[in-house]
Amino acid sequence: MTGSTGSDASARPDARRNASPYLYGQEATLMAEVLRSGQYGHTDVTGEFERQVAAFLGVEDAVAVASGTAALHTALLAAGVGPDCEVIVPSMTFCATVQAVLAVGATPRFIDIAPTTLCVTDQLVMEAIGDSTTAIIPVLFGGRAVDLTAIRDELTERNITVVEDAAHAFGSLNGRTKVGATGDLTCFSFGPIKNLTCGQGGAVIPRSRDEADTIRRIRLLGVVQPQAERANTTSYRVEGFGLRYQMSSINAAMGLAQLPHMADIARTRRSLWQTYRHALAGIDGVTLIDVDPDRSLPHLCQVRVPHRDQVFADLRARGIGVGVHYPPNHLQPAFAAWQRPLPVTEQAGQEILTLPLHQHLTGNDVALVANALHEALETTGAASCASS
Repeated sequence: MTGSTGSDASARPDARRNASPYLYGQEATLMAEVLRSGQYGHTDVTGEFERQVAAFLGVEDAVAVASGTAALHTALLAAGVGPDCEVIVPSMTFCATVQAVLAVGATPRFIDIAPTTLCVTDQLVMEAIGDSTTAIIPVLFGGRAVDLTAIRDELTERNITVVEDAAHAFGSLNGRTKVGATGDLTCFSFGPIKNLTCGQGGAVIPRSRDEADTIRRIRLLGVVQPQAERANTTSYRVEGFGLRYQMSSINAAMGLAQLPHMADIARTRRSLWQTYRHALAGIDGVTLIDVDPDRSLPHLCQVRVPHRDQVFADLRARGIGVGVHYPPNHLQPAFAAWQRPLPVTEQAGQEILTLPLHQHLTGNDVALVANALHEALETTGAASCASS
């Protein structure tokens, strides 16, 4: 890439945001209907959202919860993961993944990742399995599916549960199958900047009707009767441990407005990611993280660059909304007790840079970001360092 078209982002406010929710217009209408109804808690609006999520994924059931973190926590509880259990988890993920493991009293065992995808592999998983391993949380980083088919039989034989952290991957495919329909416990996030947003929320895709019942009981404080049924009785029954993890009907209404636009969401985000790939080609010092855009619904566009912190500061000064996803968890003070050498993760943690990717962006915005990155690399000397 040669020359510059100028990298002043002030005329293009969308390039200043790393991520941003995109609304289609019906969200306010459906949410206003809920507000007028006076029923803001877990109502049949939430039930309808669950039914439509299940239909979209091609699964029998989906259980809506308050957040992606709640989805992970609830899924681990439903799978029987607790104290004296070890859960294999990549260090390269948002800290919520690890906090969910600690919330059930289990021990995280951090593992490394593949450098080109930032995802775990079946080999890395197998090398980490120990006598106490009860579950594995593959993180579908950036929206890319993680295929553990080659070790599926061995995991089943060892009674190890796969809990997919698919917070980035709603709408992505694993082969020809949608993520969520692969037979594992799968957890989605519908937070403000996810591929599909409910404002806040998440969902668990259960493996059986019994598991779905367990998850629904946990998300409602262990109470087994639906709210409508409880309104007509003088008591209710609590049958086990639970938390207040229901998704409100207000959030579900936003999700219901978003779901019909999944094809457009996928088309736009894939197109933007491919535009980035072409715009970044040939820039010395830049390596694009592969999200497999033909199958993934990309949630992030990430590159690896030398002198990342300097490049980050330079781009921020230019008004470009870059970010870092994520600082490695095994190096965090809160998780120091489980620290172990993870060389690929540690190297990635020093190099990864997240470029703006959201549906407000245009092709011109992508070109602006690419040019600014090119200039930042030259300014910091990172490009010449990488090519030498």
